[in-house]
Amino acid sequence: MIDRSAETLIALRRVVHVLDTNARSMARASNLTQAQLLVLFEVARHGQEMPRDIARALGVGQATISLQIDKLEARGLVRRERRQADRRAIWVILTDAGRALLDDIPDPLQTRFTERFEALADWEQTLILSVTQRLGALFDAEDAPALPQPDPPVSGV
Repeated sequence: MIDRSAETLIALRRVVHVLDTNARSMARASNLTQAQLLVLFEVARHGQEMPRDIARALGVGQATISLQIDKLEARGLVRRERRQADRRAIWVILTDAGRALLDDIPDPLQTRFTERFEALADWEQTLILSVTQRLGALFDAEDAPALPQPDPPVSGV
């Protein structure tokens, strides 16, 4: 008899392993954290983006995004600029250094996945999305952050 739940968990563990290995490889190549890389890729998709839109796209809070943007800005990979139409709003803009860094790191798994996924028929894309969302529900992961959480600071050691 086939134990489908065990086979499904094995397949998911393989996917998680590939995602984690790829993320660590990219982080090492760029000297950025996985979270910083995700923010950088999101800004690169549009060239410029507002922090709230980055947070929404990555499924995290604005405070998390602001912290990552601060770190990326300190390294000269993005810059903040006030919008002309509404001086209260701020754009996060990819710098030339940010673009160069993204060009130098290995081809991200997300790009390969997106190309292959978009080549699928609409019904297959819908099926995969539905199954993935259902898996998230089975693992109670609907509200889990999409970004890796930073390690807590080490104190008094």
